[in-house]
Amino acid sequence: MKKISPSLTLLALAINAFAIGSTEFISVGLMPMIVNAFNISLSQAGLTVSLYALGVTVGAPLLTILTGTWNRKTLMVSIMGLFILGNLLSAFAPTFLLLLVGRVLASLAHGIFMSISTVIAADVVRPEKRASAIALMFTGLTVATVIGVPLGTFIGQHSNWHMSFVFIVVIGLIGLIATSILVPKGLPIPGKINLSGLARIFTNKSILMSLFITAFGYGGTFAAYTYLTPILEGTFRFSASTVVIILVAYGVMVAIGNSLGGHLANKNILPALQKMFAALALSLLFLFISASLASQALGLIATLLLGLFAFMNVPGLQLYVVQLAEKFTPKDITLVSAFNIAAFNVGITLGSFVGGQISKGSSVVFTPLGGIIIILLAMFLIRLAQKDQASKL
Repeated sequence: MKKISPSLTLLALAINAFAIGSTEFISVGLMPMIVNAFNISLSQAGLTVSLYALGVTVGAPLLTILTGTWNRKTLMVSIMGLFILGNLLSAFAPTFLLLLVGRVLASLAHGIFMSISTVIAADVVRPEKRASAIALMFTGLTVATVIGVPLGTFIGQHSNWHMSFVFIVVIGLIGLIATSILVPKGLPIPGKINLSGLARIFTNKSILMSLFITAFGYGGTFAAYTYLTPILEGTFRFSASTVVIILVAYGVMVAIGNSLGGHLANKNILPALQKMFAALALSLLFLFISASLASQALGLIATLLLGLFAFMNVPGLQLYVVQLAEKFTPKDITLVSAFNIAAFNVGITLGSFVGGQISKGSSVVFTPLGGIIIILLAMFLIRLAQKDQASKL
């Protein structure tokens, strides 16, 4: 049998990552349409983001544990099947409850995909190419932010929100076909995961603190980002078509921020993360001031700055927890990675919940302030981690 090129396997993973990245944040662009379609409040519509994140939080570690003995190709095909099923249910959901059920099913696929795709990407290339392979696989998520979410929003605005999920189903089907053809059958199988690793992970102070840093540092953005479309349309008075263009520009800034964040975090991760979080908090403050003034020009600048700093911290947060796992629990690196993915999504759940409560109690204008408070908690924990490191030198 002809050997499958690693580049083609990485392409299949990137297509799947594009589909998954698109569905994660698609409801941000569709929020006003979902509110009108089901006659619900903005905070209720925010559940399409927070419950999705909660599903990833549970799904990443739990399904990683349960599927440790599965053939990796079979598992990837099953993951994309679940992903397609969840989005089909969302696309044709007659009630808001069924829409949420569809979102949760898709989120479970998201969690396990992120847990194993990085390992697969590393397994199909030579050791010296692993970092590049993982970065290539993650370009699917970046492209989803730049193209997938704005395109899905555009489709919803020019037809209806149902078709936005149909668009994601089509991408998922392409990913499923690519997986069936391009992911090799003989990938290493981790085997049954030793649950004693849970005790090693959750009794290690440094790893546990890193998970909280991930949750707070990443999650603070979502107090405002979850409600970005209502802010752009309702507060800054941008038209729906202009919002699509702004979301594309936002995605480009995210891509730039991710690249810069990876470069900055190569050395002295904690100080670099502290600076990134400070910049993110300031960008949220600027968004609040701009929204308070209802200035379109300032609002556009604030949105682009938020895009630049929002996810800049992701490479550093991922690298930091892996380094801690290599140092303290080398047998549990895969499980630690799964819990860090869970921590990212705990942050999304927390941030979108806080933003929802603020918008419900006052106005979406004040949601950036909730994000700032969450980020300050991450900065405080980084300071504690730095002191802990210094005391061990």
